[in-house]
Amino acid sequence: MKKLFMIPAVAVALSIASCGGNSEKSGKSASTESTASTENQATETVPGIENVAISNSLSLEGNDQMKFDKDLFRVKAGEPVELSFKNAGTMPKESMGHNVVILKPGVDLPTFGAEAAAAAADEYIPKSALSSIVSHTKLLGPGETDKITFTLEKGVYPFICSFPGHYGVMQGKIVAE
Repeated sequence: MKKLFMIPAVAVALSIASCGGNSEKSGKSASTESTASTENQATETVPGIENVAISNSLSLEGNDQMKFDKDLFRVKAGEPVELSFKNAGTMPKESMGHNVVILKPGVDLPTFGAEAAAAAADEYIPKSALSSIVSHTKLLGPGETDKITFTLEKGVYPFICSFPGHYGVMQGKIVAE
């Protein structure tokens, strides 16, 4: 009877040990392959990027309908990018101000948006999330413009308007290749 009990116990122990060992080795290999493919295919996964010309001189407008006039840019990585932003709306800055905040890849937009909404004293640029920001314009009222210059490494960078409630619809991507 003891022998019959030992056989299943040994079989279970061997299967657990062999599964654990293989999954650890496979996990390391898979994550390395996954990271390499993510870096190589970053630009390929952005829909419509093939139709966007490469330019490091960008022009963008925001309006009273809470929309940017463009939502996709393609730039050359490692070179300075100049972005000119205009608030083309007519509503007052206090109710419909706009800015452009370029975020690092992987930043959680809802979390950043919530932090930004609580940062009215700092024009909706949260000090608690400065490490997530590549660059940003000033908060602009109707007819105002601002220019910023920044350099991006290869990757996909989201940009948003951080005025409360705007980031959900006022967002886009900059692909640096």
